[in-house]
Amino acid sequence: MARNFVKEIKELNKTYVHIKDVEQLNNKLNGIINDSFDQLQIVSDFDLTITKQHENGKRHMSSFRMFGFCPSITEQYKETTNDLVAKYYPKEYDPTIPLDEKRILMEEWWRQSEKALHGLKVSPKEIDEVVAKLATSLRDGTKELFQTLLNHNVPILVFSAGLGDTVVSVLKHYDVYLPNVKVISNFLKYDDNGAIAGFKGSVIHVLNKNEFAIKNTNYYDLVKNRPNVILLGDSLGDAKMADGMAHANQVEGNLPAYMDTFDIVLEDDQTMDVVLAIINMIK
Repeated sequence: MARNFVKEIKELNKTYVHIKDVEQLNNKLNGIINDSFDQLQIVSDFDLTITKQHENGKRHMSSFRMFGFCPSITEQYKETTNDLVAKYYPKEYDPTIPLDEKRILMEEWWRQSEKALHGLKVSPKEIDEVVAKLATSLRDGTKELFQTLLNHNVPILVFSAGLGDTVVSVLKHYDVYLPNVKVISNFLKYDDNGAIAGFKGSVIHVLNKNEFAIKNTNYYDLVKNRPNVILLGDSLGDAKMADGMAHANQVEGNLPAYMDTFDIVLEDDQTMDVVLAIINMIK
């Protein structure tokens, strides 16, 4: 007989936790918890998901925003990216724009952002130094969560439409860039003169994040037999991060009130308490 994990896990009964379909969530929890760690994988967004949304009254910076504080960044780059944010950011959250049209707009935004990077001489060392000064805080419990998952050989895919170089630097800064962590993101490509020549590989934006990006890689071979996915994100686009994983069963966490898309919606929660509670139930 299936247990009522939704009732048993006290973290799921907080006032800031919203669940649209309790029975469906409970069925998924029973499957994930009973199947244990060897069939589990974690897929997570980075900005505002692994990192906090705000702290002490201040909104935390994204990976691209932190990069913008590197001393070698030019005024032209700052002006260009500020203009792009002003133009495209409202469109990202405009519910009246059809998804196909919005996907084209996001592609435009990221391509123009990539173009703005060309010629900048911002070294990896400079990025690390800025991260050491400005690093946005990780959600409370992130270190415990990542270490527990490592102890049980559970792979973690950090899937970010942000700047991968900054993402990895932040994870290293907080000692959570562990052997079970894989990052798929927009990583800088350098030319022979040490200047940025764009991104490596395909551009990842907020509406094209899915696990097709890991097909034919060693990581895909690692997770292809792990059908249970706990997926963490803060936008509707993040719900697609696990597309391409055959027969994947997901328990999804999301911060905005997108209850039609996600199983669990956390309203202004800056912790990993809910995920840790599920993981501890498996233990």
